[in-house]
Amino acid sequence: MNWNKLTSDTQLETIKAESVRQPVLIFKHSTTCSISAMALSRMERNWNDQLGVKPYYLDLLANRPISAKIENEFGIEHESPQVLLIKNGACIYDASHMAISFAGLQQAV
Repeated sequence: MNWNKLTSDTQLETIKAESVRQPVLIFKHSTTCSISAMALSRMERNWNDQLGVKPYYLDLLANRPISAKIENEFGIEHESPQVLLIKNGACIYDASHMAISFAGLQQAV
């Protein structure tokens, strides 16, 4: 899986623009949380580039303010771990904790 790192809140405008051409996934990950590590591992093991989704990875410990900006931009309350699927500039799917799965993402796309 080829993650794009989300390290600046200015990237959110880029993500919105990209989501018009292809769906974009934002994975919010806490590097100290075992549930987050499990969700990340499950996503990476099942990932298939043929789905056509561009994946972004947000390290919450290093970039916590970006998560607040995501919450404001897309209207989805912060959780950790959490995935958001962005399409046409809007969040069309989100899941957190043990509900995070590649199968759920596939259905949403």
